[in-house]
Amino acid sequence: MKRILALSAGAVVLAIVLWMYMGRDGSHPDTMAQNTGGGGAIVTVTMPDLSGDAALGARAFKGKCAACHGDDAGGRLGKGPPLIHKTYHPGHHGDQAIFRAARQGAQQHHWPFGNMPPVEGITDADIKVIIAYVRAVQKANGIF
Repeated sequence: MKRILALSAGAVVLAIVLWMYMGRDGSHPDTMAQNTGGGGAIVTVTMPDLSGDAALGARAFKGKCAACHGDDAGGRLGKGPPLIHKTYHPGHHGDQAIFRAARQGAQQHHWPFGNMPPVEGITDADIKVIIAYVRAVQKANGIF
């Protein structure tokens, strides 16, 4: 009986690890990055009604981030990862991590898209409202 319980627990842990490693749509991150078919969205995003800093952040995001991360932060095939993904949950990638990535760039570590360069011409105020936007959209998509 103890052996069955141990095997069951192991299977549950394995299922959770696989679920966490896979994309929201079940796609493996390597497949998302290698598929260069037109730079389409990686995940489908439900957009909330935005106001305040999040609304300002939507405009800043489109100007500074959308070329790689998609118009709605759903990623772009062959370009950049979706920020509306459990990988970027605030408990794993806090606001400071996003701030540093925008300012200093980031080495590839979760996705095989290559290193992220620093965002040219971005201000601290831009980053603040972009984070508000990303967090609002994450929350609307169950990532919070």
